[in-house]
Amino acid sequence: MDIFFEKYLVGSLDTDADPAPLFRYAPEWLALPGAFPMSTTMPLSDSAFGWNIVAPWLVNLLPEDADALRMMARILDVQHTDVLALLGRVGRDTSGALSFSRRGTTGRSVVPIDSDAALEKILNDLPAKPFLAGDDGVSMSLAGVQSKLPVRLLENGQIGIPVEGAPSSHILKPDSPGRLWGSVHNEAFCLTLARRVGLPAARVTTGRAGARAFLLVERYDRLQQEEQLRRLHQEDFCQALGLPPGAKYQHSQYRGQKASFARMMDRLREVGGGVEVMQLWDMLVFNVLSCNTDAHLKNHSLILSADGVRLAPLYDVMCASVWQNITRNLALDVGGKRVGEYIEARHWAREAEACGLAPRRALARVEYLGQRMREELDATADDVAAMPAGPHALVAQVSEAIDQRCRTILNSLSK
Repeated sequence: MDIFFEKYLVGSLDTDADPAPLFRYAPEWLALPGAFPMSTTMPLSDSAFGWNIVAPWLVNLLPEDADALRMMARILDVQHTDVLALLGRVGRDTSGALSFSRRGTTGRSVVPIDSDAALEKILNDLPAKPFLAGDDGVSMSLAGVQSKLPVRLLENGQIGIPVEGAPSSHILKPDSPGRLWGSVHNEAFCLTLARRVGLPAARVTTGRAGARAFLLVERYDRLQQEEQLRRLHQEDFCQALGLPPGAKYQHSQYRGQKASFARMMDRLREVGGGVEVMQLWDMLVFNVLSCNTDAHLKNHSLILSADGVRLAPLYDVMCASVWQNITRNLALDVGGKRVGEYIEARHWAREAEACGLAPRRALARVEYLGQRMREELDATADDVAAMPAGPHALVAQVSEAIDQRCRTILNSLSK
């Protein structure tokens, strides 16, 4: 299998290697001034990388929901366990910059969705047809367990489906009226609040298609350059740590070394992103203060380029405490504590020390962000109400829950 960045051959997987496939960078890629590594676990080199390194990285590009993966495989007539066969069929537009088997493009091959009714039907059909697998010219995939769809937002505001290897510009996340009522507005609120308090976060807006609401998330791994939409390369922290998706939670059943926020910090420093450790700390703090219990390794990423590695913006943040059926346990502990409202100054200090940070400075960021978030709640609610999908009753509950969490954490700091 060949792996491409736009017109360039990045490298190839030798599937005939014994006993397992090997990956090698193409000599012409290694000689290219703008070359970047496929992963921080596979630095640019003329050495071969074994399947034990390559496989976890590839698996993390596919959806994690078992039913969605099986459905996609059935439609494509491949085994759901055959990672290479799946990526060969759906891998022309994935997370990051690389395309599998066939070259991706920077062009505008897009099939416009011509009406709200047509978009509503696509959203309703997504559970039975993940990522529109099997549609003519469609080849795309995203990791995660939520239903979602890569799309292209056109100049006239119309939404289209990229085909023939064209890049998507946004990720469309439909509502989940059963289990996660109000999820669209919840995530819109949290990410808008993050930007308001100064954190780098994905830009979002909302929309409606008939009875369905949806969130439109602008892809931070895409860059508009005149008429071309260029891909930027990224990998999540499971990929950066060489871990499978099942290891993304600290208390998962994975038998290897456990996930932790300190491991993310250490890896960020190891790959050259040490100047951004406080930004990563701010993301941890924001997730706790916003009651987001799903801030696992795959919901934090790195952007890779020829110039080095930097931290990706915040994404996939929702206030979980407004739903009764969602765990109160954090994806990653803070100083040994799993439940956000029970985190006190000593736990923040303990986590800061494990992360190699000065506790006093780290706690000052907790206090600052807690105060700033409270100040911006009302303005954030107004921002979300002004988005195309309009207001939602859950927003008041989200705002109240975050305000309560901030007050609880701020009070604990003074004890």
